[in-house]
Amino acid sequence: MSRAASARTEPSATHVADSHDLIRVQGARENNLKDVTVEIPKRRLTVFTGVSGSGKSSLVFDTVAAESQRLINETYSAFVQGFMPTLARPEVDVLDGLTTAIIVDQQRLGADPRSTVGTVTDANAMLRILFSRLGTPRIGPPGAYAFNVPSVRASGAITVEKGAKRAVKATYSRTGGMCPRCEGRGTVSDIDVTQLYDDAKSIAEGAFTIPGWKSDSFWTVRLYAESGFLDPHKPIRDYSEREMRDLLHREPTKVKVEGVNLTYEGLIPKIRKSFLSKDREAMQPHVRAFVDRAVTFATCPECDGTRLTEAARSSRIRGVGIADACAMQISDLAEWIGGLDEPSVAPLLAKLRHTLDSFVEIGLGYLSLERPSGTLSGGEAQRVKMVRHLGSSLTDVTYVFDEPTVGLHPHDIQRMNDLLLRLRDKGNTVLVVEHKPEVIAMADHVVDLGPGAGTDGGEVVYEGTVDGLRGSGTVTGRHLGDRAALKETVRVPSGVLEIRGATANNLRNVDVDIPLGVLAVVTGVAGSGKSSLLHGSLPPGAGVVSVDQGAIKGSRRSNPATYTGLLDPVRKAFAKANGVKPALFSANSEGACPTCNGAGVVYTDLAMMAGVAVPCEECEGKRFQASVLEHRLGGRDISEVLAMPVAEAAEFFRAGEARIPAAHTILRRMADVGLGYLTLGQPLTTLSGGERQRLKLATHVGEKGGVYVLDEPTTGLHPADVEQLLGLLDRLVDSGKSVIVIEHHQAVMAHADWIVDLGPGAGHDGGRVVYEGTPADLVADRSTLTGRHLAEYLGRA
Repeated sequence: MSRAASARTEPSATHVADSHDLIRVQGARENNLKDVTVEIPKRRLTVFTGVSGSGKSSLVFDTVAAESQRLINETYSAFVQGFMPTLARPEVDVLDGLTTAIIVDQQRLGADPRSTVGTVTDANAMLRILFSRLGTPRIGPPGAYAFNVPSVRASGAITVEKGAKRAVKATYSRTGGMCPRCEGRGTVSDIDVTQLYDDAKSIAEGAFTIPGWKSDSFWTVRLYAESGFLDPHKPIRDYSEREMRDLLHREPTKVKVEGVNLTYEGLIPKIRKSFLSKDREAMQPHVRAFVDRAVTFATCPECDGTRLTEAARSSRIRGVGIADACAMQISDLAEWIGGLDEPSVAPLLAKLRHTLDSFVEIGLGYLSLERPSGTLSGGEAQRVKMVRHLGSSLTDVTYVFDEPTVGLHPHDIQRMNDLLLRLRDKGNTVLVVEHKPEVIAMADHVVDLGPGAGTDGGEVVYEGTVDGLRGSGTVTGRHLGDRAALKETVRVPSGVLEIRGATANNLRNVDVDIPLGVLAVVTGVAGSGKSSLLHGSLPPGAGVVSVDQGAIKGSRRSNPATYTGLLDPVRKAFAKANGVKPALFSANSEGACPTCNGAGVVYTDLAMMAGVAVPCEECEGKRFQASVLEHRLGGRDISEVLAMPVAEAAEFFRAGEARIPAAHTILRRMADVGLGYLTLGQPLTTLSGGERQRLKLATHVGEKGGVYVLDEPTTGLHPADVEQLLGLLDRLVDSGKSVIVIEHHQAVMAHADWIVDLGPGAGHDGGRVVYEGTPADLVADRSTLTGRHLAEYLGRA
């Protein structure tokens, strides 16, 4: 008998390699974790739950996933590591059994104007190859269909160093698909020159009205005044035609000002480079106001918004151009691709069809490939990132998800659950941070953190099965079966907000009256048109305050204390108590650490990989100069105040030496919206979409009157916190405000006075009002998906 045959007949025994079936964490102390020890089973679905701020992300993302990433980086050669920042090891005693971690989080995708759903998922790349092979007329390689590749032509002499050197005439050309007029953006901008300067004044008299252009600025105003092209003492309205051309349109030209070589160029190209090349949402408020005032954006007349050259648009496959394909709803595009039978590109068609089918399967079939990636919500962005992993052949890796059901209607949550289970069944470890009972219910293993938030959390209060969690007595266990009841009586509207003929995106000429003075909920499956109705169709002048989950404006140094205005009275109180200037207590001003410029961390851009932030070695992350930290108020320095959670700070500023009524009022509002666990100095860039929205809401709570539109305020909320949110919404309405909520959470629907349900499906299958009325009638009617799921939630199915 051969050795191979003999080996096959031996009785099976557990191989030592199969014993590594746990990820062991011992003594984790990241952020608020208190020496957490936990064992996470591999190749299983583990859900981490607990109230907001209890330490879930600190354990999963900042400890397990971060250490996995650090260890992977260490596998690179010393040469490669020399170009990468040194990642700090998480605060943990032992981390054993780690596998490669793939993080699929809710961070928004890049807002570059040329970044679309198609480009971030490689679907566009496959389409371009397809059209370069099958499109007629043929116009060139795949780059000829790419809106981010410009056409290039050049000719001239080159020197060939081969034997005797000689000059050879050469020509070079590259055919790209970028529309030359809009440079692949799909929109063109016109600059209103009257907003750039006051033509009654001369440059010397301060004619420029551009933000940041001060009269003594060497790089701007003085450059124009002393360039030699313009008369700095003549009013601009008196300039000759040549002077106006030099002022507005002159090409970059080298000039010497006070012995320094500088580059002069006209105002319009300079404004385009310095302002219009940036994402509008990332601008400071006064700069954004200037751009809104001075610049108008319109669809490019040359490419009609397709971003492509005429040649790229003319090439077609069975009458469909690449611009038409990208504009299709992805579910329709998948069907069109499935109908192409071309053996020469069969593997490409199969791969493209699989990618598009993954979009549909994940609940994003209503998107189009041309959709700008910066317009996707956090939940949509996370699901787009999932697309590239669904067909992956990798196994035994750790997938880490951050609330993957955000933005999903109850009808779609089961489909997401099936996808998570499919990843697990391929032999992967799936770690999910989640609050939804529907996701917790299907977990193989549950880790519940708490018992509270911030300093009251950071402990494992339960670890085991879902059934064990229900009887554990923890906050999560007690609230897992919570069901909000329908109201016995609903409020009477004080008026209506009329929307007539709404056609934004997929809306089909919708007419609807949304009652005012009540709690109104707009619901429907993802992609049914809810945001289009409330964010894109409200009549101007309706006095609506939109409180969404979009990125909060500000720099990396922005935090809840600066955003809410809390830091202003705090700085003044520190200055008064210590007899110094308030500017010393600003991390954006005189008191900032010079090494990190008050950020507390040093950022390193790794080009195609995610950037890395390393704590500043000089200030140790405290953000301030050492001399500033010697000044105290109520026994605390400014860095210790910024390290306080909101709830602790509210008590600190309520009475005693540190009593500041204005600060206490702001902090109480933040606690009311469920943010008592946030630290005052936490960077805004680290907040989830739900936290950003609740922070915005806290700044508006004190205002009188108005109509508030909230976009899924339950995002990131534990079931125990949803009840607190409902109480806050009730108080807002009872104080005279009208609250309109876009929401999928059944507890909010049940608590509403009025419901508008959109559908019946997503994309072109939605865009219609399928129900409007009270929650009780919706449950009794059961004619819509929402009605059936709400009835099931209330136990009336």
